[in-house]
Amino acid sequence: MRIDIITVLPELLESPFSHSIMKRAQSRGLLEVHTHNLRQYTPYKQAQVDDYQFGGGAGMVMMPEPLALAIEALQKDRTYDEIIYMTPDGELFNQKMANKLSLKGNMIIICGHYKGIDERIRQHYITKEISIGDYVLSGGELAAAIVVDAIGRLLPGVLNDETSALFDSFQDNLLAPPVYTRPADFRGWKVPQELLSGDPKVIDAWRHEQSLKRTAERRPDLLNEDE
Repeated sequence: MRIDIITVLPELLESPFSHSIMKRAQSRGLLEVHTHNLRQYTPYKQAQVDDYQFGGGAGMVMMPEPLALAIEALQKDRTYDEIIYMTPDGELFNQKMANKLSLKGNMIIICGHYKGIDERIRQHYITKEISIGDYVLSGGELAAAIVVDAIGRLLPGVLNDETSALFDSFQDNLLAPPVYTRPADFRGWKVPQELLSGDPKVIDAWRHEQSLKRTAERRPDLLNEDE
């Protein structure tokens, strides 16, 4: 999978993809993440990429021409399955969406800034708009990093235990069950006997029961999502 990220602040994205699982995914050749400075594509003086909005109002808007030129330059080299715009008014990102996007080949992610991007780019280039929550960030970089991380860890071969991602929270609309490690008795706080039984069926049943219980207590909306 290849993901190209268009941003005015590429420095913000250096660290998230240089460590841990994302670094492993790239070193194994399973994921490519490339950042592109939007200012390198602008035809305007002083690397301008934003301007005042028509009709007045506070806040600048990212201009259409630099974005169009950046997208078209990338499209000359390859075909993209999705051109994604990170925006607070996009579709709410969740595990189901991450699962679907992990099956794609090449994607472009555009990081918004200021009051957003010119609507004509959204109408003519963007194929998917994503929000990571009902709040506003200073820019789309952190949101893009979250999306890439959630997708990248699902790629086959990225995690050392390929079944690990299948038991994460939100898979099958359930939160993950409680987890324990050694010692089995810490200050009198003991690990549930089911986990020490050595019986896979008993362990699986306990974990499923705990997932249901935790989901009902903390996120009952997930249990009703498919109704």
